[in-house]
Order: sequence, then structure tokens, then C-alpha cells
Amino acid sequence: MGSERNDVIDGFSTIVNPAAAPAHDSFIEKKSEFIGDACHIKTLDEALAFVQTVRDQNPKARHVAFAAIFGAAQGSAKERMSDDGEPSGTAGKPILDVIRMGRLTDCVVTVTRYFGGILLGSGGLIRAYSTAASMAVKAADIERIVPMQRYRIILEYPWLGRFEQLLEQVGGKEESREFTDRITMRLAVPSANAEDFETRVREAFNAQARLLRL
Repeated sequence: MGSERNDVIDGFSTIVNPAAAPAHDSFIEKKSEFIGDACHIKTLDEALAFVQTVRDQNPKARHVAFAAIFGAAQGSAKERMSDDGEPSGTAGKPILDVIRMGRLTDCVVTVTRYFGGILLGSGGLIRAYSTAASMAVKAADIERIVPMQRYRIILEYPWLGRFEQLLEQVGGKEESREFTDRITMRLAVPSANAEDFETRVREAFNAQARLLRL
């Protein structure tokens, strides 16, 4: 999966901040502090591990609610959320709604609450958790997800310069190359350009370059 910076949401995007340096922001509502954190995940297990890390870092917090979405860009979205002791539907669901509305995937957002002694009511809790989640997402580095088709190709040495130019024209990226009697490259091309890329390779090298989808 490749990605590129895009401030306009198109398809799905993801938060790229790592778990070790998550996006972070907070505010206070009626003496309760709400702290939002957000990071990228590669599996839902990573999301749960991040939530546990936040809990460990905030041992005196009353609640650490969270929501996570993974796999939405591949059409197989998996979701997790938890109110962590808040009334049902007042914490995890508002966080999840923020992620959904942003068309984000492969990310987890936590909201840590330090209780200030004043009850907020269901409506107040929903607004507070939604606000903290939105603030964390706003503080995050976000990139648009671009589905990629990966290939392996075997080239003769004289063809390399021409192939590199062709690859650049279709927005592809080289991932690795090996040199023997010929050049073996692994590369990724935006899926939307895959058929055009394959046609260009056939035409440019008279079907002599060995191109294999991975």
C-alpha cells in the first residue's frame, strides 16, 4: 500500500504518526481533562497494544476509551471500540464516528479522561469524547491511501533508463533491484494505472521484458 500527501479526503486516508510518537491534544471540560492520542496501526493487535500503553502511561486516569478501524481501504474493514466504563455509547462510539467521518483507516484513537468530580451527562460525554478525538485527528499527520499493484520485472541492462522513465510516467516506485546477467526489479504502480503500465511495457520492449504481477 502506497500513500501520498493530500489535504482533501479522497477514498481513504490514514494517520501516519507512529505509536511511539502519536498525535496528541487535550482540553478540560468541567474540571475533567480529556486527552486524545492517535497513531497508525498495521493490525488490530497493534491497536490494543497502543491502548494498553496509554493506560500504563496514565495509571490515575478514570477511563481510557478508544476506537480503531483497520482494512477499510481493502474493502474489509474491521472495527474495535470500548467505552472503558463510561455509559454505553458515550465514549467509544463518538470516537469511532470521528474516524469514520474522516474516512480514516489503519489507525487507533484513544481518549483518556481524568475525572474532575462533575458529571457531564450522556450528551456532555458524547461531545467531550468526540471533541478530544477530533483534536487528536486534527493534530495528526494524515496521508491519502493509494492502492498499489506490485510487480517483478527482468530487464536487459540497455533497457534500464527507458524503463525508469516509463515507471515514473505512471507514478510507479521501485522497491528493490538485483544485478546479475540482467536486472531484476520489484516495483509498485498505482492500481488505477496498472493496465496502462502493462501495455506500455509490452509495447516498449516488444514483450521481451518479463513482467510478473505479485
